[in-house]
Amino acid sequence: MTYPIAPLIRFTLICLYLALVLPLPVLAPPALQLALWLALPLGLLLVWALTSEQVVLDATGISVGYPAWCRWLLRRGWSLRFEQISGLTPVGTSQGGRVFYVRQQGGGAFLLPQRIARFDAFLQCFGASAALDVSAVGRLTPPWTYQLLALLCGIMLTGEIAWMLRSLLIAQPA
Repeated sequence: MTYPIAPLIRFTLICLYLALVLPLPVLAPPALQLALWLALPLGLLLVWALTSEQVVLDATGISVGYPAWCRWLLRRGWSLRFEQISGLTPVGTSQGGRVFYVRQQGGGAFLLPQRIARFDAFLQCFGASAALDVSAVGRLTPPWTYQLLALLCGIMLTGEIAWMLRSLLIAQPA
């Protein structure tokens, strides 16, 4: 079973990128505008790739990585067979949340993805397959935080697009 990043989180991060970067070519000095217009889609492609991470659970183990189209560009990811997993280690974050590391027999540790679609189903399947108690594992952040950020990004983008359209209409000679 494949679990991509949660659509709300992916949409929010892409909108945040656009809200922060879209006005830059318009506000830049004329000498930089073309370069920024060319860089904008490249940056969008990079953000799209970064938010394409996926988790694959099958009968033998777990694998975290990127699709083939962007795997060459981004970090390679990790994979473990279920019999290699020795436990979960909780670690507090500076924002007051808690992440979990999947411990490997022999010493390695890998960050357990907590921002994926169908997280509860993933967690139940992962816990059963790896014979781990996952009752303490939860989402890293509640959905309302991404909903609020998506709303704010939408408001920013709407305002920026309206401002750009108004600027274009005013700049055209009658």
